[in-house]
Amino acid sequence: MRPSALVFFLLAAGLGHSEQVVVTVLATTDLHGNLYPIDYGTGLPAGRGLAKIATLIRAAEQDNPNHLLIDCGDTIQGTPLEYVYQTVARTGAGPMGLKPATALAHDPMMLAMNRLGYQAMAVGNHEYNFGLRNLDKARSDAQFPWLSANTSVPPGGRERPFAPYIVKIVGGVKVAVIGITTPAVPTWEKPENIGSYRFNSPVDAVKKAVAELRAREHPDLILVAAHSGLGRNFDTNAAEGPGENVVYELATAVPALDAIVFGHTHLQLEGRLIGKVLVVQPKNWGISLARLDFTLERNPGGAWSLAAKKSSLIPVTAQTAAADDILEIARPYHELAERHLDTPVATSPRELDAALGRVEDIAVVDAVHQVQLFYSHADVSFTALFNAGVHIPKGPITVRQIAALYPYDNELYAVEGSGKMVKDALENAARYYLSCEGARCSQAPLINRAVAGFNCDTAHGVEYEIDLGRPEGDRVRNLRWHGKPLAPDQKLRIAINNYRAAGSAGYSMFIGAKLLWHSEDEIRDMIVRYYSDRAMLPGEPDGNWRVIPETARRELEKEALAAAAHPQLQ
Repeated sequence: MRPSALVFFLLAAGLGHSEQVVVTVLATTDLHGNLYPIDYGTGLPAGRGLAKIATLIRAAEQDNPNHLLIDCGDTIQGTPLEYVYQTVARTGAGPMGLKPATALAHDPMMLAMNRLGYQAMAVGNHEYNFGLRNLDKARSDAQFPWLSANTSVPPGGRERPFAPYIVKIVGGVKVAVIGITTPAVPTWEKPENIGSYRFNSPVDAVKKAVAELRAREHPDLILVAAHSGLGRNFDTNAAEGPGENVVYELATAVPALDAIVFGHTHLQLEGRLIGKVLVVQPKNWGISLARLDFTLERNPGGAWSLAAKKSSLIPVTAQTAAADDILEIARPYHELAERHLDTPVATSPRELDAALGRVEDIAVVDAVHQVQLFYSHADVSFTALFNAGVHIPKGPITVRQIAALYPYDNELYAVEGSGKMVKDALENAARYYLSCEGARCSQAPLINRAVAGFNCDTAHGVEYEIDLGRPEGDRVRNLRWHGKPLAPDQKLRIAINNYRAAGSAGYSMFIGAKLLWHSEDEIRDMIVRYYSDRAMLPGEPDGNWRVIPETARRELEKEALAAAAHPQLQ
């Protein structure tokens, strides 16, 4: 398997020394429960998943016996396979009372990672999604440590601390790996899901860990496995996601590090030097495997020195075989997930497609809004289109289509808000578009690629226009409620998911809003229940919002259709 990219960094001359060793570090990130090479939303094969990555891992390990295998977190949440298992672990039965054919006693991702011999995993924010009981269960199933140097337990806290780092001897070289978790976890998670855990400064934690390692272990290589994004746009040098994405800051603040492998943002980076620190990000969902090779030489005094380092991303392709033993581990979990996904829900009155759902009002997004308004008793509902590749056929539909439409394990909140809060949230969502004037409105691009599509929320319960002829921050026009202009001080009950309530993706206007109600179930389950009771999905949108001018809307439509030809969740 040829790597998709290769970056080589020569650190010193004189590679002809008599004793030399190459240490290979292999890394995955953001696997999100992807074991089988399948798109559960369509039921079709997909070029991803740990069963396929396993083949790449084993080939790389055979190439160099001096290897270390690590993961950067967000592992036990994200696919129906993990969702069904986590429901069994939490309640003893699958969703909708589904009974497993065989006992599912252990987390499937941990079983597969144990088989592959992972040495460590950084803790991701999504590890907390199902609560501490499920987190502890998965952690106990792992035969490798979960690392997080910046997560602590205060005196009197009941939670079990995470190890800050591991030290391994690989080919005679002492390698240390420090784990880091994005410190933004409390902005997304319910307090009961994080207990007494506290999320501290990653820079301070890494500095402390490096000092301890040097004093106690004297490692030859020091790496960080970070569940946190880069935090810097290399093209514009602008900060991105400050406080959440800290890798650039780590590399500049702790220049003694040899490398940082990271994840969280579902992007990829084959390799880049920040100072002398090599930073690498493999693709999410087991779409690619990161390989870092460190060449070390023995000094006359016996110590090792780093001579060179290189990195590559090895992609999964259609030709990559899935490992049979990993498929066998996952099989009972996969079969139960398929049974759940095939459960009938309702009927669609016509063929529905989500490709244009970020540039115009569509029925499948309105279907989510209807559910949120019903259960929250809200005046206004906010949601995003999470998967522009959703296609719902005319006729009977199953849980599979609902899972594709709403793939995340979010809960529904009703908060006390105002007209100004609604306006500010819509302005934040409108950052997804670029401004234009005149003839420019008929020229691509008009989609702002710096803003993820799943962060472009729409609102239901109000009517509005997004005018791309106006500057960012002042695009929402003709905002009306019950047929009248929405006053900034109008009190409203607003339905949002738990991530938006915490202010994620720029929705800071919701932070601190009074919580009036929250659901006990995930929004996806509520969608299934709502339409099971009513038997019919909406066939048409109500058209409560639109993008203007019309030339811009038509150009956005072209861009959206082109993007939907290769849909991929992030």
